[in-house]
Amino acid sequence: MSEVQSGQNEPGAAKRNPLRLALAGVILVGVAAVLYVIATASFKPQGPADLTEFKKGTLAKLDVPASPRAAPATVFTSLDGKPATLADFKGRVVVMNLWATWCAPCKAEMPTLAKLQAAYATQPLTVLPISVDRDSDLNLVQAEMAANPPLKTYRDPSYKLSFDLEPRAAGYPTTVIYDRQGRERARLSGPADWSAPEVRALVEKLLSEK
Repeated sequence: MSEVQSGQNEPGAAKRNPLRLALAGVILVGVAAVLYVIATASFKPQGPADLTEFKKGTLAKLDVPASPRAAPATVFTSLDGKPATLADFKGRVVVMNLWATWCAPCKAEMPTLAKLQAAYATQPLTVLPISVDRDSDLNLVQAEMAANPPLKTYRDPSYKLSFDLEPRAAGYPTTVIYDRQGRERARLSGPADWSAPEVRALVEKLLSEK
């Protein structure tokens, strides 16, 4: 009689082999589950960044909503009367500034808004001054823009945009910052130095988002 081959006919071998196969299957399933969790975590969309870290210096009074706010669909106009809405600027970070020539703090901060726009001339950033001046003061609006290139202002003499913001503008100047998806991410009531380092850091954060 020939010797027993490699233990294939050993007692209990038929029981141990299925057990090994089952154990290997469990291990493979576990590895696959871990890999799935890692993969889904890697591709999980990131929520909007928290901008409260920029509440310092000139932005100490920055209002950062708990969740992004929708932009109003209010129509305003260019200096030559062409209609526009905030949706027209989607895909760009927008620093919208509501101002008036009769507002001394508005005029004081305007050069810093011009510096901000100039610093990001090649980036998808739009500094968007919107004047609430009356038609009779249009010459003053034009003079203010001429003194602060490369800014280009729009107009809303009816104050409609100021009231359509949620919450509505508390006064002038009011600056609202929108991300590239057109959502309000921060707001400041009152003047600021818009060329300050903390402002640029905030802008860089929003520009890095898609």
